[in-house]
Amino acid sequence: MMNRREAIQKSTLAAGALAVSAALPSAFAQTTTPAPTTAAPAAFSLPALPYAYDALEPHIDAQTMQIHHDKHHAAYVTNLNKAVASINFPTKGIAIESLIQTLEAVPEPIRKAVQNQGGGHYNHSLFWQMMKKNGGGQPTAELAAAMDKTFGSFDGFKEKFSAAALKQFGSGWAWLTIDTGKKLAIESTANQDSPLSAGRLPLLGIDVWEHAYYLKYHNVRADYIAAFYNVINWEFVLQRYIKGV
Repeated sequence: MMNRREAIQKSTLAAGALAVSAALPSAFAQTTTPAPTTAAPAAFSLPALPYAYDALEPHIDAQTMQIHHDKHHAAYVTNLNKAVASINFPTKGIAIESLIQTLEAVPEPIRKAVQNQGGGHYNHSLFWQMMKKNGGGQPTAELAAAMDKTFGSFDGFKEKFSAAALKQFGSGWAWLTIDTGKKLAIESTANQDSPLSAGRLPLLGIDVWEHAYYLKYHNVRADYIAAFYNVINWEFVLQRYIKGV
């Protein structure tokens, strides 16, 4: 049993705790458990692959496709969204193509990020569509005729396109493009730059960053380039040629 002194101490402690509790601001509970907020929707989103990760095997392996799409492309989208959000740059209704076409109009603080991260988003969004399961073969219709006229033959195109991809120093792309006069050309760009920024429409592109092929082909870029011809979606390329710039 408690003696008289212990009883007085216990009573005093209880009264003190009650007084402290009463003195706390009524808003305290709200500040410790803030109401959830709804984040603004991201300006750009990662497109889904138009086929399964393993659809391009044995030419491009499933693990490479998964990492390339889910990690590398996703990172470009995330960083692009961070860049445009950092200055509240209005992007509603603006397609990524428009930003890449008019880089000089993009505010200077985020222009390089849009060039790099936006370019990576645009280039890869095209790249997935430029390939397909059971692809390959040769172009047809107007595109085939234009290739014969420009490169002498399909084999002539392959030789020049492969050379551009192989000789691109470091990271970058090789492209088949057309200008406003529908003249075909083969060119290469560094990093994630796009011919679109120079007024030319990319019809076909091959990603020669090492993340696009290293797991399967290691440092033998030539083997990856040769395999790429087996997965090209020539119907998609033809439609881009018909549409033009």
